[in-house]
Amino acid sequence: MRWPFRRRAVPPDPSPADAPEAPALPAEAGNDDHVGHALRAPSRLHAFNRYEIKYLMPGTALPALRAELDRRLDRDSHGTAGGYGVWSTYYDTRDLRFYWEKIEGLKFRRKLRIRHYGDRFGVDDDTDVFVEIKQRVNRVTQKRRVALPYRLALQLCDGREMVEHEPGQRAFLEEVLGLVGRLDLQPVAMTGYQREAFVGRGAEAGLRVTVDQRLRGRDRDFHLGADAENRLIVPARLAVVEFKANERVPYWLTDLAAELNLSVARISKYCQSVEAFGRAPRSIFHVPTRSEA
Repeated sequence: MRWPFRRRAVPPDPSPADAPEAPALPAEAGNDDHVGHALRAPSRLHAFNRYEIKYLMPGTALPALRAELDRRLDRDSHGTAGGYGVWSTYYDTRDLRFYWEKIEGLKFRRKLRIRHYGDRFGVDDDTDVFVEIKQRVNRVTQKRRVALPYRLALQLCDGREMVEHEPGQRAFLEEVLGLVGRLDLQPVAMTGYQREAFVGRGAEAGLRVTVDQRLRGRDRDFHLGADAENRLIVPARLAVVEFKANERVPYWLTDLAAELNLSVARISKYCQSVEAFGRAPRSIFHVPTRSEA
């Protein structure tokens, strides 16, 4: 059964007008891949706004896409030699409030996650991870996040305690504590995938294209470094391609999507994982795996 919408009574949240504004990326990003991965370097607080377009793409079409992207863009310096892993633990309420806000397409919605880039088997208490709030205000995606050792990230999100922090981080950490405490947030799902990333140069320095493959997930054992079994949440033959831009996606890129017969897909990796493990009925946006078909 596929449910497109389900209306619920939920406590009021800040309106888009009251939502915290994330500053634009610095102008000095230049023509390197600062835009794509500077957010991973430890600092006080990283925040940015952007527009995102997602596509589902058969793996057989990826060589043509890569060839054109390599001609016009640079490879993310962290994404050479086959890319890198991206692993995230998502937090939600007991009735999956953040999940339903996405499915219902609310103009203002957000979610909380802990994210790690790289090999998950190397994650320990001292590994740097990101505590991140990702929110949508109308068509604009906003991200705010801080880098913390994993033990402090868990102390903040699971233990619900303020942690040691750098100057400038406290307001964001208090917001995270307010969310997990007021909404009683718990780990709900994990996602992981292999990512290749391409970044713009020159006038297109704010452009980023990501190609995510082998999308997997699990609904338990939420420690990022756990030796736990994951399963595919999107068929292995498909990749999720995202165009991300500060202001607008260039015409050559949307023309390329048309040439490759790509269709915009309203897919959420988090929602896909929730539905793949039966935490919610499959929505009209669900991409069935072979075992679910």
